Amino acid sequence: MTKITGIVFDKDGTLFDFSATWAAWASAFLMRISKGDRAKAAEIGTVIGFDMARETFAADSLVIASTAGEVGAALHPFCPHLTMQELMVALNDEAEQAPQVQAVPLDPLLRGLRAAGICLGVATNDAEKPARAHLEQAGIGGLFDFIAGYDSGHGGKPAPGQLLAFAADTGLDPAQVLMVGDSTHDLHAGRAAGMIPVGVLTGIASNADLAPFAEVVLPDIGHLPGWIAAQG
Repeated sequence: MTKITGIVFDKDGTLFDFSATWAAWASAFLMRISKGDRAKAAEIGTVIGFDMARETFAADSLVIASTAGEVGAALHPFCPHLTMQELMVALNDEAEQAPQVQAVPLDPLLRGLRAAGICLGVATNDAEKPARAHLEQAGIGGLFDFIAGYDSGHGGKPAPGQLLAFAADTGLDPAQVLMVGDSTHDLHAGRAAGMIPVGVLTGIASNADLAPFAEVVLPDIGHLPGWIAAQG
C-alpha cells in the first residue's frame, strides 16, 4: 500500500453526521422560504428529496450530493418573491446556522492524523463560507491545510477540481492521498483525481451503494487511523 501523505474529507455525512445535522436545516429553511406555510414547505421539500413529516432525506436527494447552487436552482421556481441571489444568501445563512453533529469526536482524530504527518483538506459541495463556519463552530477549522466549497473556483464533485487543487496546494502526489466521503460523488471525484477513494456510512448511502467505487467502506472516519496503519 502506498504511504498515505494526505486526506481530503467531504464535510456533510463524513465529518458531520448527515441526517442529524441537515434534517433540522431543511425543516427550518423550507419553513422560512414558505413564510410559515407548512403544507407549502412540504410540497417544496419533495423537490429536494426531503420528507417534512418524517424529517428524512431520500437516498437520491439533491442535498446529499449536489452543490448548494444546484439546490438553489431547483428551489428558485418556488420562490418568486426572491431573486436567485437573495435565495442563495438565505440558503447559505440558514446553512451557517445548521446544528453540526460530529460523526466522531473530530479534534482528537484530526490532531492524531496531523501528528502522523498527514496533510488534511476539506472538499464540499456546500458553499465555502458556511463550510468554514461549520468547521470553526466545531473548533477544527485550523486543523486543515485546505478548504474548498463548490464556489471556491475549483468546481464541485464529482468533478476532481477541488481534489487536484488540494494536491497542487500541498505539493502531494494524488496517488498518496485518500478522498473520504459518504456519497458516490465523493468516490467518483477521488478516482478521477487519481486518489484512493474511501467510503463512510455516516451519510445516507449504504455499503452496497459505496463499495463498488471505494477501496474500502468504513463505519465512520474514526476507523481511518487503524485502517491506514493496517496497510503499512
